[in-house]
Amino acid sequence: MVSAPHEAMHRIFQEHPELFSRVAEVLGFDFAPPVSATVLPTDLTEIQPVERRVDTLLRLETEDDEPLILAIESQGDKDPRKPASWAYHAAFLLAKYRLQPMLLVLCQDRATAEWAARPVSFGPRQWPLLTLRPMVAGPHNMPLMTKPAEVRKNLQLATLAAITHGKNRDIGAILKAMTTVLRDETDDVKNPIIEFISQGLGKLPAAAQWRTLVAVDLSFYKSPLFEEVRDEARAKAMAEGLAEGKAEGLAEGELQRAAGDVLTVLTERGIDVPEGARERITGCGDVETLSRWLRRAVTAPTVEDVFTDD
Repeated sequence: MVSAPHEAMHRIFQEHPELFSRVAEVLGFDFAPPVSATVLPTDLTEIQPVERRVDTLLRLETEDDEPLILAIESQGDKDPRKPASWAYHAAFLLAKYRLQPMLLVLCQDRATAEWAARPVSFGPRQWPLLTLRPMVAGPHNMPLMTKPAEVRKNLQLATLAAITHGKNRDIGAILKAMTTVLRDETDDVKNPIIEFISQGLGKLPAAAQWRTLVAVDLSFYKSPLFEEVRDEARAKAMAEGLAEGKAEGLAEGELQRAAGDVLTVLTERGIDVPEGARERITGCGDVETLSRWLRRAVTAPTVEDVFTDD
């Protein structure tokens, strides 16, 4: 079954075809930015009973060079059958479109990326018939963007880099830089990027961290996905004994929601909340204190750290 990370890594090129020339530049290759791009059918079956497909297929037009046929594949792990399939894809595309084909392979695992990047020759050793040499982007060569200034230079590249570095120990800083920049973006720019990263991280531990950052840093974001996550986590917290907030000049419902948000973040991060700490949160009558605890809850290693200096 095709996974969400698999889909996210190549689908971003359908939305932003110009990303290819930026990725190529990072990898040390010179491809002119396309002036137009066409998403082509990905089914490469030709009479044979075996169906063959690529993940994303684009025709890129540039100002100076001839058009380029770009096949993009997301690769989750090593598969000895893939090089032969990729060689088939390249030969088929050349024969069908009469344009030079390129293959870009996207990986989240360094070992898989290095395996995919190795040239593979086909034919007898005395006379190799052809050599496959895909372009590969993965955690071994994609930029590590942990500062907002780096992210702002190219949001699409930063999005792909965040997905490919999903297993990196610095993923927290990477994701924080993303939400810092996204706060200033319009919904039509921000929303697709949030969804791409959410899908791209899949079931990695960083996925929960991303949801938490979006809920806290981008609390105004109204994606059904994150509304569902927040509602489920809040319901769980309420079921475990969320008490009613005691309003002190503020609406009871506002205090209740603020306390619920603190518990939501801690629940999403898997932080244990003893009964005493839960009562302290739900019994707090000051919305500013709850807001402060909410900000700390995003990164605090324990519930005790949420209350530091209070």
